[in-house]
Amino acid sequence: MNSDVAELFRKISVGVYIVGVASPEEQHAFTASWIMPVSFNPLLLALSINPHHRSYSILKGSPQFSVSVLGEDQIDLAAHFGLSNSEKQLDPFKIENGLGGCPIFKEALAFFECRVTHDFLAGDHRLILGEVVDGRLNDPSRSPLLYQSTGDLDRASAFYPKDFRTSDEEQR
Repeated sequence: MNSDVAELFRKISVGVYIVGVASPEEQHAFTASWIMPVSFNPLLLALSINPHHRSYSILKGSPQFSVSVLGEDQIDLAAHFGLSNSEKQLDPFKIENGLGGCPIFKEALAFFECRVTHDFLAGDHRLILGEVVDGRLNDPSRSPLLYQSTGDLDRASAFYPKDFRTSDEEQR
């Protein structure tokens, strides 16, 4: 059995996105790869977010979010929003305001705007379901940035368990 859990999970085909949130006081964005469609009717996306992340507290107060799909040439954008948590993190980028003021990146391959319908506890994260209310494909000729192509940019390998044992007691 493969003992490198982080490398194994990196093989799941997922894209890299910038999720935007907003309140009347602020806008914020973060890099995410744990996003997937879950329903055709209604159109729903699922988003996994760390409940201790600054963006989650904004999302709880203003239940909408945007998802900007990054192109394969935008790893620098993924790095910026994966590592930056500053209040001025959006300043150097071309954005438009979407639903509730959520930032949408004009240079993204595509975007979705979602209204939160459900918020569930999912292990050490929250699973947010959002109904897609708008979206646009900006450049159909570009390919999306895949999570596998980012290496350990997000430093997630440090968070995976060393093996597949399931109980906390077994891992000690």
